[in-house]
Parts: sequence; C-alpha cells; structure tokens
Amino acid sequence: MNEPQALAAFAALSQETRLRVVRLLVQAGPDGMAAGAIGEALGGATTSRLSFHLTHLEHAGLIQSRRDGRFIIYSAVYSALAGLIGFLLKDCCHGHPEICAPAVAALTCACGCESIPTESA
Repeated sequence: MNEPQALAAFAALSQETRLRVVRLLVQAGPDGMAAGAIGEALGGATTSRLSFHLTHLEHAGLIQSRRDGRFIIYSAVYSALAGLIGFLLKDCCHGHPEICAPAVAALTCACGCESIPTESA
C-alpha cells in the first residue's frame, strides 16, 4: 500500500458509521452481509445514508460488493486492511521487533482460525 491509498483508507475510516461498517464486515467474515442486514445491525440506517457510506468504503478499497440474486452482499477486503496495517508498521522498530510485539499480538485472530483471508474475491 502506498501513501495515497493509505490516506484514502484512513479518510474513509475516520467517520463513525464507516468504521462500524468495516468492523461489522470483518466480524462477518468472507461471506459478508447483505446491505439490509448491515443497515439493521447499525440500528436501522436509512438506505440512502447506508449507500453513501458503503460507496465511500468501496471506493477506498476497504470493502467489496457482489450481487447474490436480488441482494447486494458486502464483505471486507482483508488484503486492503492487511496492507493498511503493513503500511503503518513497515518501518517499525529500527531492528528491535520486540517493540512491535504488542501490535503484532493484537492482530492474532480471536476466532481460532488458521489464517485470515488476504485475497479479495
């Protein structure tokens, strides 16, 4: 990830609803969630408001959509999220990895899965 991509991602995440959507989609896993379910999970967000935020996140490359029948399913782009984290930690520690250990430990998947998907579908 380069600096302009990171800036776009951080700009997208700097709004409460969009941050909540990304966290919700990360929790949903690779199968994602239908737009209506996302709205319900956010406390009944209006369709136009939700569409605005989903479009913003999709343009930043943090989420992706796919059509499933009459539904639009959104999912997190794990490779973009990993790239953002990598961008932040790329030059970490000046050869002292123990400094970054707490940050790396916080990235351990709490679900017990072997690995987090890193490729977008």
